[in-house]
Amino acid sequence: MSEVRGRHRISKTFRFDAAHLLTGLEPGHQCARMHGHSYEVTFVLTAEELDGPGFVTDFGELTPVKAYIDAELDHRVLNEVLPLVPTSENLAEHLAGWFVEHVEPGIHGVLAAVRVSETPTSMAEFEVIR
Repeated sequence: MSEVRGRHRISKTFRFDAAHLLTGLEPGHQCARMHGHSYEVTFVLTAEELDGPGFVTDFGELTPVKAYIDAELDHRVLNEVLPLVPTSENLAEHLAGWFVEHVEPGIHGVLAAVRVSETPTSMAEFEVIR
């Protein structure tokens, strides 16, 4: 069998509910009014070699992500708890930065991307460039 080069990739999705409104939009734009979403946030991790028994990262090591989301974002008005306009794009970048600072130093894999979905048919992705 020939050797195949590549990277392993895993993902873990978290859900939360929150409200927001977006500033800077034209009058009458539906997103300029306070509204809520059931968000899905997916963290994608990668590694060139597996650790331990064959993991990119043990999913159990991602519990700090759930704790952060539950404590800081779930059932909140995102405009009140985030230092940015809470678009999906900005939220994905914010969560990537938080992950790289608070979770990544203690795990084997590295963050490749964060995806944020406000609805089942829309998604924004922030890709981490190394």
